[in-house]
Amino acid sequence: MLIFSRVSLFLWAEAIATPCFTQNRSIIHRRFNKTPYELINDRKPDISFLHVFGALCYPKNDREDIGKLGAKGDIGFFIGYSADSCAYRVYNRRTKKIMETMNVSFDELSAMAFEQRSSKLGLN
Repeated sequence: MLIFSRVSLFLWAEAIATPCFTQNRSIIHRRFNKTPYELINDRKPDISFLHVFGALCYPKNDREDIGKLGAKGDIGFFIGYSADSCAYRVYNRRTKKIMETMNVSFDELSAMAFEQRSSKLGLN
């Protein structure tokens, strides 16, 4: 997952936590015919907010000293979900820090286009 997403290796813990979070909401146990999330919370999980690990994203820049012509967002990589709230964990490339925010725009199509280009190169 780290290699495919082209994210730094120091994010290996995030790369393990994100699939665990996703599996608990999507994989159904045959014995109970429910996901682990349903067994614990007695309701179906909302999976509309799930995104591709390592996808390019743009967290909103909420600093107060931006100014009129300053950048409204930074460039980052999606690395997971917050354990405490309904926020996303994003690695900000400018500050080189992990941040949790709800105000994020995702660009998953660029990651899919890269995958398609690289698979075409491998076929030749």
